[in-house]
Amino acid sequence: MPNYFYLAKSLKGEEKSGEMEAKDERELARILRGTGYILIRAEPLRKELKKKFEISLPFGGVSLTEKIMFTRNLRVMMSAGIPLPRTLETLAGLTKSKKLKKALLNIKEKIQKGERFSESLAFHPTIFSELFTNVIKVGEESGTLEEVLKILTRQMEREHELRSKLIGALIYPAVIILAMLGVGFLMLVKVVPKLAETFRELNIELPLTTQLVINLGTFLAKFWYLLPLIIVIFLILLRMALRTKPGKRLLDALFLKIPIISSLVIKINSAAMVRTLSSLISAGVPIVRSLEIISGSMGNIYYQESMKEAADKVKKGAKLSETLERYSHIYPTLVNQMLGVGEETGQTAEILEKLADFYEEEVTNATKALTSIIEPVIMLIIGAAVGFFAISMIQPMYSMLGAIK
Repeated sequence: MPNYFYLAKSLKGEEKSGEMEAKDERELARILRGTGYILIRAEPLRKELKKKFEISLPFGGVSLTEKIMFTRNLRVMMSAGIPLPRTLETLAGLTKSKKLKKALLNIKEKIQKGERFSESLAFHPTIFSELFTNVIKVGEESGTLEEVLKILTRQMEREHELRSKLIGALIYPAVIILAMLGVGFLMLVKVVPKLAETFRELNIELPLTTQLVINLGTFLAKFWYLLPLIIVIFLILLRMALRTKPGKRLLDALFLKIPIISSLVIKINSAAMVRTLSSLISAGVPIVRSLEIISGSMGNIYYQESMKEAADKVKKGAKLSETLERYSHIYPTLVNQMLGVGEETGQTAEILEKLADFYEEEVTNATKALTSIIEPVIMLIIGAAVGFFAISMIQPMYSMLGAIK
């Protein structure tokens, strides 16, 4: 059955959007009617497999930098009084991403047919997130579109800055590990088979570790062309496992329990949560809807669940700071304290913005510390690998010398 991206409204006027599988639009409308919503608009999506494949690839997508440039330029052109359809056409010509260009031209056509900007953006969920679409919608309704575009730009710039710092901190360890694997592969393919041949000629009884190294080296020397295939299959299976809820939960739980890394994961997710919540509240999005949006944008499943529960409890009248108290293992005490102060003073957005700045700085410091810790750990791993290889290959020689004596 095909997948549809839909827009629907309840009898109270509340809007809802998302994806749903249905035989046709009539069945989709019937399903939504059963949940109290009336279908406004539906558009068929490409097959799910193709969509997942498209999202997972680094090429053909839309980078965060391109989104930042689009949002920044959109704000500038709108403040200059240029009509939105003409603005979108101009920006489509400036972008390097074919996917973004196609989406912008499609959005322009929808706007010219009378659709709202936010509704048109919602038909491209792989490019424009739910957060982006909802903030634009609030800007349209309140007449503050230029201001919310400024908020979105700042939000994405901070996200890009944080991501760049994390990637920068991990580049050095990644290069060292890849170099180590490359040298190890060459040793196994070039050196080990020759030593193995020497050992066979001398008819030496080999220890278990030596046999293991020789068998691995012989296999790689004969079937080296299978290695890329094995790696690709392993990565695909790993990705499929992580797409399942148990696999995702297991990995996220592991990251929250590993010493040193757990602290960094908590700071990164806390910074993302408070920054996004601050941006949404500043843009005028209701607190409950803000928490629902954040739940969908968080990467860690435990943070997703905490935001979902928070949205449900806040809807019933509870305070957000009180709701998050039971999640003290994933939110630092400072987050709850500052949220409480914000709720009491009515300055939640401003306080959360300052708190986000604080945690982003903490993430920067933590990544620097992590790099300094990783370096000696890598050296130890390299030393252990070299030692294992040396002992495995030298031990038979010592045994042979002992037998000669």
